[in-house]
Amino acid sequence: MPKSPKKKCCSDKPACKRCPLRMMKDGTLPEGYTVKKRKLTKVKKKHKTKDKIAA
Repeated sequence: MPKSPKKKCCSDKPACKRCPLRMMKDGTLPEGYTVKKRKLTKVKKKHKTKDKIAA
C-alpha cells in the first residue's frame, strides 16, 4: 500500500513523492481527496435536491 499524501505541500523543489500537488498531477491521489490552496482536502458529496429527484 503506498504512503498517504502529506496534509500540506511544503513547496520544495523537486517535489517529494508524497506531495499532494504531485500526487494529483500524477493521478495517484486517493479517491475522495483534492488539493485546494496547497492543502489536502476531502471532496464533499453533493446531495440530490427534491427538484432533481422528482424530475
